[in-house]
Amino acid sequence: MTEATLTPELVEFVKQSKDRQEIRDCLLRYTRGVDRHDLELMKSAYHPDAWDEHGVAEGDPESFCNWAIGWHAEFQHRHQHVINNQTIELDGDMAHSETYYLFFGENREGPPTLAFGRYVDRLEKRQGRWAIAHRVCVNEYAGSFNSMDYPAEYQAMMKATGPDTRDKNDVSYVRPLTKDRARLG
Repeated sequence: MTEATLTPELVEFVKQSKDRQEIRDCLLRYTRGVDRHDLELMKSAYHPDAWDEHGVAEGDPESFCNWAIGWHAEFQHRHQHVINNQTIELDGDMAHSETYYLFFGENREGPPTLAFGRYVDRLEKRQGRWAIAHRVCVNEYAGSFNSMDYPAEYQAMMKATGPDTRDKNDVSYVRPLTKDRARLG
């Protein structure tokens, strides 16, 4: 046997690795969609008949995503959903995952919010596409903290890489990404 031999075990490993990566990509569509206020991208993380139980709100993808983007737009200047540790249990075309999240929100009023918890998901692969079929958001902590006052010069340098917007004008949508400073407007 050589290293190039495709054993049944190796083939199965590659298939499972592909499924796991597609699940991670699905969950990143959710976080990027909500943070960029990209409704279609956020909804693409769900199957149309999915259900999301978020504690403060729950619903089908259309209702929940509209609520989430609307809530963040009304109460925060900016926010980030960061996903971290993750377990994925594959069972054919179904998977169960637990993904730790960290949330930061710069509130329109009051100090910034810091929250963390876990997304517990049942995902299903339908017609070759992984998406969330059911989500329970386990909110483990939500609180606030005091932000630091930085000198104006430092704040200007931090914003020089922008634009930092919650829509498709954000720098993350620029293709191709170049050093062209004209895009910073």
